[in-house]
Amino acid sequence: MFVTSAYAQTAPAATDPHAAPAGEAHTETGAAHGGGVFPPFDSTHFSSQLLWLVITFGLFYLLMKKVIVPRVGGILEHRHDRIAQDLDEAARLKAEADAAVETYEKELAAARSKGHKIAETAREAAKTKAAADRTAIEAELADKLSAAENRIGEIKAKAFAEVSQIAEDTASAIVDQLIGAKASGDDIKAAVAAAKTEA
Repeated sequence: MFVTSAYAQTAPAATDPHAAPAGEAHTETGAAHGGGVFPPFDSTHFSSQLLWLVITFGLFYLLMKKVIVPRVGGILEHRHDRIAQDLDEAARLKAEADAAVETYEKELAAARSKGHKIAETAREAAKTKAAADRTAIEAELADKLSAAENRIGEIKAKAFAEVSQIAEDTASAIVDQLIGAKASGDDIKAAVAAAKTEA
């Protein structure tokens, strides 16, 4: 708009036949500007400046209202929807994670309970087996002890029988040595039996 005003000022001078040559016109224009008012502040141009200001503001307002504000509003709405979706997704994932943790804790508690039951069953089975083994070993030892006692009894009986025979033989030999005659077997058995009874 300022170019148009300047052009309007200089155009008549250029077409005026009485005007000075181009170089002089330039000098005069520079002189006029140097000593005159700055064109935007010149009151003669206020009406055109206000008109262009209103037109520019109106166009800018329409641009803001029809293009920029809807786009910004759309972007904000899109971001709001995206944030809401993200929050919903986060809440859903948190609920799933909580459910998974709860399921894990239940399964862990069940596994621990099952482990305790298995350990208790194993302990009871081990105790039962140990008791059965101990009973079997004790029965075996009792059988062996009984057999050993029977064997010892047999050995003792045999030893006592042999002791009696040895005593009788010894007594017979002693009698032979002492009196020079053989004693009868009945007398020797009677003497040995009497010695056993006294002992």
